[in-house]
Amino acid sequence: MAVDELITSAPAARRAPWRDLRPSVEHVGPNWYASVMGTGIIATAAATLPLVSAQLHVFAQVVWVIAVLLLLGVTVAVVAHWRRHPQHARSHPADPTMAQFFGAPPMALMTVGAGAILIGKSIIGPRAAVDLAWVLWGAGTLGGLFTAVWVPFLLFTRHEVSHDGAFGGWLMPVVPPMVSAATGALLVPHVAAGAARTTLLYGCFAMFGLSLLASLIVIALIWSRLAHHGSSGTPRVPTLWIVLGPLGQSITAAGLLGTNAELAVEPHLASAMNVFAILYGVPVWGFAVLWIALAGALTVRTVRRGLPFALTWWSFTFPVGTFVTGTTQLAVHTGLPAYRWAAVLAYAGLLLAWLLVAVRTARGSLRGELTRRPAPTGHVVAYKG
Repeated sequence: MAVDELITSAPAARRAPWRDLRPSVEHVGPNWYASVMGTGIIATAAATLPLVSAQLHVFAQVVWVIAVLLLLGVTVAVVAHWRRHPQHARSHPADPTMAQFFGAPPMALMTVGAGAILIGKSIIGPRAAVDLAWVLWGAGTLGGLFTAVWVPFLLFTRHEVSHDGAFGGWLMPVVPPMVSAATGALLVPHVAAGAARTTLLYGCFAMFGLSLLASLIVIALIWSRLAHHGSSGTPRVPTLWIVLGPLGQSITAAGLLGTNAELAVEPHLASAMNVFAILYGVPVWGFAVLWIALAGALTVRTVRRGLPFALTWWSFTFPVGTFVTGTTQLAVHTGLPAYRWAAVLAYAGLLLAWLLVAVRTARGSLRGELTRRPAPTGHVVAYKG
């Protein structure tokens, strides 16, 4: 399935007769877990948001429950897809576009797991929340480490991609370890003091580096593609926002690891890790703001020319959510009001994007528009102008 086939299925479905728009699991893939990620981050970002987190507590609880239900629903649909259409399901790894989205399920698990610690404890109780977080973090971490190796290996050895093929989706399989680092930091206080706690902290830092360096390579490739070939018109433009994912999540991870370092390492190391959260986070935050400006300008330009709805619109949610949580961590570590207000402002934009995408996804799913076979089209030709 070409990238344009994956993300332009909704318009083709709208042109089909209503009787053909029956909900189906035939074309449900790992990309559907992006809806869980995008919903879960709304809850987790609200739980720690400066200035207004207390007022958003009930809202965060409701959204986290929705994310849990979405996780269960999408998982049931994917299992049904494998049972009823195994040949189609087995074709996903061979597809150079769909294969990238195998990174979404691990991140969806860990996003809900982070919500369990931050929000779920007031719903299901502290002990059950921590146990749930451990299960989801463990499964997500193992899955994420696997996709970080397996999907790039497929890209290097099997997938045929064009010279202008780099897109935001290439980040999906390598970002999960960064989510593991951030969520693992939340679990550090829940490990017995000693070698186990210290090992978890350093393990999270190792996954931080694994994901960061791989992401920087991919971001450079995306920048190069944009410089040499343009934005390729409408289909891939929303995926440009995925670049914010590793940027915002790395700032979040550095902040959370710095905060909890004092529980696991000697004071001088903990102090250094706290300083690192600022020395790393502030410059990367600056680049993230630059990318928001660039991606925003390209998105507006594309919307004016016509941007059809598709599941890639979820790229407007989770990556922006990590920017919110990263900004929140900078507010915590620097104490600056500017970061507090920047986090609140970014969250307001995130909330509007989530409401728009969630409504469009619900409508498209109920009508079957997002689960029908994409209409065959040609390769997306990159161009400028």
